[in-house]
Amino acid sequence: MTQAAHVRLFRPGDREALAEICIRTADNGGDSRHLYPDPELMPTLFAAPYAYLEPELTFVLDDGSGQAVGYILGTADTRQFVDAFRKVWLPLVTERFPRPGTPSTFVEEMTALLHRPERMILPELDGHPAHLHIDLLPPWQRKGYGRELMGTFLDALHSKGVPAVHLSMLVANTPARAFYDRLGFHEIEVPDPGPLAYLGRSTEGCGDDRLGR
Repeated sequence: MTQAAHVRLFRPGDREALAEICIRTADNGGDSRHLYPDPELMPTLFAAPYAYLEPELTFVLDDGSGQAVGYILGTADTRQFVDAFRKVWLPLVTERFPRPGTPSTFVEEMTALLHRPERMILPELDGHPAHLHIDLLPPWQRKGYGRELMGTFLDALHSKGVPAVHLSMLVANTPARAFYDRLGFHEIEVPDPGPLAYLGRSTEGCGDDRLGR
């Protein structure tokens, strides 16, 4: 009998699904396959390193058949994560995605980000040491599963004694901003944020009442 959709901890067999979800949501919430000659670039930046380095903080939405159709993942400590990204993760992926010279294309700019994990460290975010990424395939959006994923992740952070979490998002992604606003995130002012907004919230009070309904 098929189970109902549910949130569960990441399993090694979910790696391909994590990549697929990331690829299909990496263009401001839409499919990014038309942007990158190697579509694995986005997962290598924004999904796979978290599952590799902190699998205990990687959760998926299981459609009930064992297939992951959404995820939330991140780190409890951004500064430690950046150190591990450089020392552990980059050596695993540099051959496939070598560091470009002076970037002259969008793809090269994104590849350069891969080789500059220190961009994640901003002093204004130190009060929110954890950070996260959350994505769901379109058919699973706006059904309450994002809220469920977020609650699970915040609970996991809170149980580790992490006081607060942040995320970055494109300002142009207004549906995502509305979602985060409903879940109690607030804007964190940082200098020269470019096209990004930085949002944060406490890990306390992660039940439905505090996350919004």
